[in-house]
Amino acid sequence: MSIESRTTVRGRARASRAAAAALACGLPALALAQDAPVPDKGDNAWMLVSTLLVILMTLPGLALFYGGLVRAKNILSVLMQVMVGFSLIVVLWCIYGYSLAFTEGSAFIGGLGRLFLDGTFDAAAGSFAMAATFSKGVVIPELLFVAFQATFAGITCCLIVGAFAERMKFSAVLVFMVIWFTISYLPIAHMVWFWMGPDAYTSAEVVADLNSKAGLIWQWGALDFAGGTVVHINAGIAGLVGAYMVGKRTGYGREAMPPHNLVHTMVGAALLWVGWFGFNAGSALEAGNAAVLAFLNTFLATSAAVIAWTFAEWALKGHPSMLGAASGAVAGLVAITPAAGNVGMMGALVIGLAAGVVCLWGVTGLKKLLGADDSLDVFGVHGLGGILGALLTGVFNTQSLGGPGLVMDWVTATVGSNPIGTQLWIQAKGVGVTIVWSAVTAFVAFKIADLVVGLRVVEEKEREGLDINEHGERAYTS
Repeated sequence: MSIESRTTVRGRARASRAAAAALACGLPALALAQDAPVPDKGDNAWMLVSTLLVILMTLPGLALFYGGLVRAKNILSVLMQVMVGFSLIVVLWCIYGYSLAFTEGSAFIGGLGRLFLDGTFDAAAGSFAMAATFSKGVVIPELLFVAFQATFAGITCCLIVGAFAERMKFSAVLVFMVIWFTISYLPIAHMVWFWMGPDAYTSAEVVADLNSKAGLIWQWGALDFAGGTVVHINAGIAGLVGAYMVGKRTGYGREAMPPHNLVHTMVGAALLWVGWFGFNAGSALEAGNAAVLAFLNTFLATSAAVIAWTFAEWALKGHPSMLGAASGAVAGLVAITPAAGNVGMMGALVIGLAAGVVCLWGVTGLKKLLGADDSLDVFGVHGLGGILGALLTGVFNTQSLGGPGLVMDWVTATVGSNPIGTQLWIQAKGVGVTIVWSAVTAFVAFKIADLVVGLRVVEEKEREGLDINEHGERAYTS
């Protein structure tokens, strides 16, 4: 596929009109569509590996990164929240989440045509439904797309737990995740990523109708290659709301609360970096040029962010820290996510450098201004980094600055560029909707969890540690 733009939206349209009609009836596309494209084994292999890499990001990457940052008495609670939370969301994704995110419905949410993954596989015929990529006539098995997207939903919900680490009930975390996943993640994913796919655009006469069936933010033309809005801003805002609603840790600001194991944090950050290549380059949905560009941009921007954070911290504090380098890596990964296949290499370099400095400020100066105990800086890194990356995507996508541009006409697959100001405004609208939507839905989800089970453990249990009180275990016995 050409490396564009609105191709950043991961649609589920079928490979031909016959296939689309078959799926609308809940029947396997390949059984009825004689001319349906056959998926390439290389694309399938790449997407299987990418899916595994995103799982690696979460289990064990995110778990170890967060686990090392909390105090020793709470590490198991974080590991449990990540492992069980991820597993819970994968189950919900296959029951109803995928259908609501990636089927035709309204501009805000999909339908129930894929409830329980109905229609994706016909055991009697041994046939699989196909999902479109971003190139006409190129497909992958829909179940592979389902699995890949399940990992995105799972890690997004797990990112949030870092904001209220060390004081929230395990039961409340799970109740919150179910509600927020349903009313925030699924609508945002649909608004940003759902469209009717390239093969549906057969003539100029059908364009307006097809565009009207896409998600709202996609209709505006916002670019989000791998989840700057859907994953990072969405999770970052929810985390900030949670930090306010759960309240500060007992002793916060008066007692030292240093990370208990920075080796765990370093290993977790390294696993996140490795896994992120599947997250970003896998979002091309094909083993082609777009994946190559996203891969290199992810590599370059992350390296630049490590250097920027390290030297900025060195200048400000008089010493470069391991925690700072690891945090810089994550900041770069976050910021390049929406831009990975949407900017050129020098655009990625600038985004990475900016992320290292801006997110350092986010976890220091901005955090003090906000006054929230965002334990592991979910907003300062993911929220702020996601906003930065989404906006700079609008700047560096243009071909005049070395970007790949975007598809201006899906009938002919013509690539061009919007004026920077125009695309930046479109990006800003997408960011704004995500911020407001996530904030409101997070408030609702936390409030319901509070009413159902209560958000916070009692002070005595918090002081003793969540590991022993919530899970009956200790991570370390000596």
